[in-house]
Amino acid sequence: MQYLNLFTSQDRDTIVKARKGESKFGEHIQLLPNLNNIYDSLEDLDVSYVIFGIKDDIGVFANHGKTGTSGTWDVAIKYLLNVQSNASTKAKKVAILGHLDYTDVFQNILKSNKSAKKQIAKARSFVEEIDKDVSYLVSIIVKAGKIPIVIGGGHNNSYGNIKGASLALNKKISAVNFDAHSDFRPEEGRHSGNGFSYAYAEGFLKRYFVFGLHENYTSDKLFKTINKLKDIQYITYEDLEVRQKTTFTQALTEAEKHVCDRYFGLELDCDAIANIPSSAATPSGFTTLQARQFITFFARQNTVVYFHICEAIAKKKSIQAIGKLHSYFITDFMRANNK
Repeated sequence: MQYLNLFTSQDRDTIVKARKGESKFGEHIQLLPNLNNIYDSLEDLDVSYVIFGIKDDIGVFANHGKTGTSGTWDVAIKYLLNVQSNASTKAKKVAILGHLDYTDVFQNILKSNKSAKKQIAKARSFVEEIDKDVSYLVSIIVKAGKIPIVIGGGHNNSYGNIKGASLALNKKISAVNFDAHSDFRPEEGRHSGNGFSYAYAEGFLKRYFVFGLHENYTSDKLFKTINKLKDIQYITYEDLEVRQKTTFTQALTEAEKHVCDRYFGLELDCDAIANIPSSAATPSGFTTLQARQFITFFARQNTVVYFHICEAIAKKKSIQAIGKLHSYFITDFMRANNK
């Protein structure tokens, strides 16, 4: 694969800061020897989780969003590998595959034409190439009997996650999405705002639940579209936290009933969390604690097939916060999951 970079022992040794009397997560992870036959290598590894990153701003740019999501992988992996290794964090059950890197492609798109309209058109066209790479990786990881944990990039990558898992399992899957936006916008060319609508239209996504949809950022037309589809359900942030029509626990149960009776993907968009630097940051949203509780609840379901964290932007002042946030989310998922 042209854009796939293997995570090597040299990468690990550069990142891990060994400390006397402590055992770091990165000292116990598994690595692939090469990229010659990823499926066979994964099948041979005694691990439950395979982590890979996506350094991608193209999907967000194609949606007229704020770029910077390509930098999250480097920060997330640095902080994850330096948390403590113990019975709780399960480092020995993890393989780090590497990352897909589209940063040079994005720069070429920006340089290729001064017309914003043509840049957007090129970006949307290239997102289809990213889709192929993501769906391929997710598919072979799931086929190998492991759970992919996908870090970084825009929410356009939900499509590749869903398609890849669906192809591997040879059936439609469902998805639950912790998000301020539905990302179920029209099929107008691929971008970060329509990954789920494309997956649904193409027959890879069966049922879909949006957890925490913001009413201020969902058009009337989109509400009418999703309200017509029985396969699509949601709870708005306003109904849940502002008007308090239901409790957080009740909303989790409602989402569980809708998606967890079949294989499903777990999606978490950092846009849904208050005051987290992201492509569509919000001052009004869920807390980090609620995000961790959401992850823990759905990771416990034995039908979960992948976990995706996206849309965060690691700025200079927020590198530590974003790095730690991802390390908490990843270890929360593995702690709760019974694989």
